[in-house]
Amino acid sequence: MRPTILTVLAFSALFASPATAQEAEGMTSAPMIGASLTEKFWIQSQDDAGLPGSMVLFLSEGTMLQDSCWETYRLSNWQMTGEDSLSWQEDTMTIEADIVELNEAELVLALHLGEDIVEERYTAAPVPFVCPDMPR
Repeated sequence: MRPTILTVLAFSALFASPATAQEAEGMTSAPMIGASLTEKFWIQSQDDAGLPGSMVLFLSEGTMLQDSCWETYRLSNWQMTGEDSLSWQEDTMTIEADIVELNEAELVLALHLGEDIVEERYTAAPVPFVCPDMPR
């Protein structure tokens, strides 16, 4: 009995290393530092008016989604640059950040913005979540 093409492809996929499969597709993925950073929506701590801040989602494959209740979304590439640091592209700029705190409920990033370091605090988004009405 001759193996079918489907059988050969199935065995090839089974024994191919993940890096080889990604290289074949021309993709690189961002390393995960833990399940608590990736695949989770983070909402920036509320502002003085009690309104929710921006939202961010780090996908383990290297895409970052930034959104808010007030602005349109942005898709960017992101990557881990060290054990506790990451970077992403925002327009033509590379934003570098250190992970100050990371657990299942909280994410704190220290963004390096030129000479300044700006701390951003996020909490895990509750599900379901609906943006409040815009104040008028």
